Amino acid sequence: MQCVASLLDVRLPQPVLVPIRTKKRYFIPPAVNVKQKTQSEQEDKARAAGVVVRQQYIERAINIACTAGIFDPYVPPEGDARLSTLSREGLKQRTEQLRQSAASQLAFRKIKDHDTEFSTKGFPTVAQQIFIDAHAALTQFDKEKLHSLVTERCYPEMVRGNRYKTLRWRFVESLEPPRVVHARCPDMVSKGNLYGQVTVRMHSRQTLAVYDRFGRLMLGDEDEPRDVLEYIVLERHLVNPYGRWRLHGKIVPAWAPPKDPIVKTLMIPGPKLKPEEDFADLNYQVPKPKAVQWSK
Repeated sequence: MQCVASLLDVRLPQPVLVPIRTKKRYFIPPAVNVKQKTQSEQEDKARAAGVVVRQQYIERAINIACTAGIFDPYVPPEGDARLSTLSREGLKQRTEQLRQSAASQLAFRKIKDHDTEFSTKGFPTVAQQIFIDAHAALTQFDKEKLHSLVTERCYPEMVRGNRYKTLRWRFVESLEPPRVVHARCPDMVSKGNLYGQVTVRMHSRQTLAVYDRFGRLMLGDEDEPRDVLEYIVLERHLVNPYGRWRLHGKIVPAWAPPKDPIVKTLMIPGPKLKPEEDFADLNYQVPKPKAVQWSK
């Protein structure tokens, strides 16, 4: 009995509470009815909490596959394809072109150093075929083939505004043999990163017809071929061993005639119907447009 009493008199040890700090919360929900802090205040608060704020770099991506424009563009002589080389003015234009071809000869040497198959006699035929294939891919909306034939600078210019339209284009014949009239070999980003730009003169006969999404003719005619004089620019990244010549742009001379206007389809608003009326019961006739008198 004494032993049992002695055991009961022994007091058990009391539990000890040890405070342990939990994981620190870096994000605390904002309080209610508190004004929004500025960007600088938020950065200071995050820096005080030990959070590194990532710096935002607002930069434009650089595409080294092609240049951003045409370097030293060719200036076509006024009256080209109209003046004969036997005439006095045509002979002057021809001699002036020969004088200005010194820079092109230097560019030809640099291009031939990187492209051994390049020649001024055979390149115009290759350029004409690239031009035909690129426009054929545009009419068929073949994006993959079009990207392989035109540069990244020329692609948006060709496809802009053609989403809901139907294009009909055809190359009929070549009125004059295409020829190289201009060449430049600029470098970009660093010295030695060369790009070859060659301007080819093409005088051909083509047909073009543009239809809107309703199937109405907007521009041109499929059965009426027209004589077209164009100066196309082809470019190649010479340093890239897998580079190829692609359509880069087109030079439009200042003396070129203006383009034909585009006929757009407009919607003529009809009458306002009441809930109990039907349009078929009104026998509505489209009003004729009123004559507009322009004031001087």
